[in-house]
Amino acid sequence: MISKKAKYALKALKVLAEQFGKGPVLISYIAEKEKIPKKFLEAILLDLRNNGVLQSQKGKGGGYMLRIPPSEVSFSKVLRIIDGPIAPALCVSMFFYGRCDDCKDEETCSLRTVLEKWRDANLAVLDKTTLTDLLRAENAPETDLLS
Repeated sequence: MISKKAKYALKALKVLAEQFGKGPVLISYIAEKEKIPKKFLEAILLDLRNNGVLQSQKGKGGGYMLRIPPSEVSFSKVLRIIDGPIAPALCVSMFFYGRCDDCKDEETCSLRTVLEKWRDANLAVLDKTTLTDLLRAENAPETDLLS
């Protein structure tokens, strides 16, 4: 399962994708529209800004906006920023690799082979699903990606 923080991030990004190219969006607008606690949302948006997904503008008329087009923001990118590794174990993580404490030999570990398949199956969906897909799902509620 993804964390509540990741779900909120995707919901906030959906709002920003809807407003892409129209200028900054206020945190209060996003929080109210998606029913996200404002303080929690501020931390989420800051993480996304610090990782190059968003840019912010201060002052009157300020807020947050996507730095890159919605079609270039994959679910895998967002989930890695917010939740860390997507892989079910660090030994098969592509970006957060870590050796398992209880593994004698990674090369012959049969569990690792299954975990790699699990990771690859998830990534087959998450790498190809973008904010653009989330906007399309908005118009087809029976396929809502965040339900």
